[in-house]
Amino acid sequence: MIIKYLKKYWVFALLSPLFMIGEVTVDLMQPKLMSKIVDYGVLGGDMNVVAATGIQMLILVLLGTIAGSSSGAAASVACMSFSNDLRKDVFDKIMHLSFEQTDKFTTGSLVTRLSNDITAVQELVNVLIRMIFRSGVMFIGGIVMTLMINIKFAFILIIILPVQLLIIYTFLNRAAPLFSKVQEKLDKVNSVVQENVSGMRVIKAYVREDYEINRFDAANGDLMSTNLRVQKLLASLMPVMTFIMNAAVIAIIYTGGVNVRAGSMQVGDIMASVTYITMILMSMMMVGMVFQTVTRARASMKRLNEVLYSAPAVAGEDTPDKEEKKGSVVFENVSFSYPQGSGETTLHDINLRINPGETVAILGATGSGKSSLVNLIPRFYDVTEGNVYVDGKNVKDYDPLTLRKKLGVVLQKSELFAGTVSENIRWGKEDASFEEVEQAARFAQAEEFILKFNNKYDTMIEEKGASLSGGQKQRISIARAVIKKPEILILDDSTSALDLSTEARLQKSVRENLPDTTVIMIAQRVASVMRADKIIVLEDGTIAAEGTHDELMKTSGVYRDIYDSQLKKEVV
Repeated sequence: MIIKYLKKYWVFALLSPLFMIGEVTVDLMQPKLMSKIVDYGVLGGDMNVVAATGIQMLILVLLGTIAGSSSGAAASVACMSFSNDLRKDVFDKIMHLSFEQTDKFTTGSLVTRLSNDITAVQELVNVLIRMIFRSGVMFIGGIVMTLMINIKFAFILIIILPVQLLIIYTFLNRAAPLFSKVQEKLDKVNSVVQENVSGMRVIKAYVREDYEINRFDAANGDLMSTNLRVQKLLASLMPVMTFIMNAAVIAIIYTGGVNVRAGSMQVGDIMASVTYITMILMSMMMVGMVFQTVTRARASMKRLNEVLYSAPAVAGEDTPDKEEKKGSVVFENVSFSYPQGSGETTLHDINLRINPGETVAILGATGSGKSSLVNLIPRFYDVTEGNVYVDGKNVKDYDPLTLRKKLGVVLQKSELFAGTVSENIRWGKEDASFEEVEQAARFAQAEEFILKFNNKYDTMIEEKGASLSGGQKQRISIARAVIKKPEILILDDSTSALDLSTEARLQKSVRENLPDTTVIMIAQRVASVMRADKIIVLEDGTIAAEGTHDELMKTSGVYRDIYDSQLKKEVV
C-alpha cells in the first residue's frame, strides 16, 4: 500500500532522508569539535582554537538547521500527498460498496478507517521517511565515532545494545495486540455517536438521553481503559531505557577516566564519547518508537485493505440488451435472505411479471418483505435464489451503474443533503435546466410549498432535511426521482406523510406526465393503491394474491381484511 501511493511523490520521499543524513552528519561532527575546544582550547589555553572551532560549529549548526528544515518540508509534502490520495481512494471505494458490505463494516467503522486509520498510516510514512534514516545514520555513525576515540568502548556497546534490543522487543510484542483493540473500541465509540446524532429526535421523544449518555460512557470508558493499557506499557519503556543509557554513560566515564590517568585519552574525548553513546542509545529508542508506530499502523493498514480490496458484493458487466420494451420487471422463483441477518428467509417463491408502463402497487403487513422485494430491482442486494430481470435481461448482467440509471428510486426514509432545494432536485439529473427542476417539483406536488419559501428554489436545506417537514422531504425526494424521467419509478412507501388528496394529485400527475414509465409503489393504505393496474399482496414473504382492486375484493380474504380494517367498508 505505502509504495503504491508514495511512488508518485518519490522525489520528495528521496529528498527528505538525504537532507536528514546531512543534518545527522552535522550532529555527529559537533561532539568531536567540542572535544577539540576542551582539549586544545580550554585545557591548552589557546583561545584562537576556541574562537575558530566555535565559528566552525556555528556554521555547521546553520547548515544542519537548513538540512533539517528541508527534510521536514519534503517529508510533509510526501506524507500529506500520500494520505490525500489514499483518503480519496478509500472514500471512492466506500461510495461503491453495496448495502450488504456497508452493513458488514458499519458506518462507525468506516468513519474510523477514513479518518483515524489513515492518519496512523500517514504518521508511519513520516516516520519511515525521516526517523528511520535519522536513527540509522545516528546509530552507525555514533558507533564508528565512539570506536575511533577508543576501541575499548566496544566492550560496553556489546553488552548494552543487545539488552536494549531485548527490552524494546519485549515491550512492543506485548503492545502489538492492544493497538488493534484500540481501533475496535474507537469503532464502537464512533458507531454510538453516529447512531445518537442520526437518531436524536427519537432519543428526545422517548426521553432516553440518560440511557444513551450511559451507553456512550461505557463505550468511551472501554476505549480509555484499553488506551491506558497501551500508554502505561509504553510509558514504562522510557524509564527502563533511560536507566540503561545512564548505566552506559557511567561505564564510559569510568573506562575513559582509567585511560586518562594512563595517558592514552584526553578529557575532551571522554565528553565526546559520552555524547556519542547517548546518541547511539537514543537512536535505539527512536527505533523502538518507529516499531511502535509500525505496529499501530499495521493494524490500520489491515483495516484499510479490507475496504480497498473488498470484492464487490454487487458487480457485473453490461451485456447486449434484448429486444424488449423498456420498463419490464420479472421475478422468477426468487428467494432472499439478508446476509447479515439471522438466516431466516425474508422472501421466498416470488414469481411476478410487471409490464412496461404499468402501475403496480405492493401491499402487505409490516415485515412481509415489501421493501426487500423492490431493493432487489436496483441490486441494493442480490437474490439468494432465482433471478430478477429488467427489460428482459438479468440484473446481474448489468453494470450496477447502468442498471440504476434506468431507475428512479424514492426510499422509505427520505434522505436530503445540505444545499439548496434545486441542488437536491438536481441529484436526479445533474445537468437539468431550471425549467426541468420546476417541472419536476410540479409533478411531485412540491412547487406550492417551495414558492412560499423566501428564496424559493434557492432556499438552503439543512443537513438531512432537518428544516423541512416529513411531507415536504418526501415530495422533494419524489421530484429528485422523476426529473430523470426513469424507465422504472420505485416509490417505497414514499407518500406516507402525504394526505390522500395530495397523494391522488401526485399519482395523477405521474400517470399524465410519465405515461411510459413503469411505476412500482409500496403503500400501507388501501386508498393509495386502489387505482393501480395491478396490486400485489405480500404475506410472510410470498405473494398471497395478485390482481386489480375489484378482483382482489372478490378473491382475496387478506386484501378484504386490510380494506375492511382501514376503510370500514365505506366507498372512498
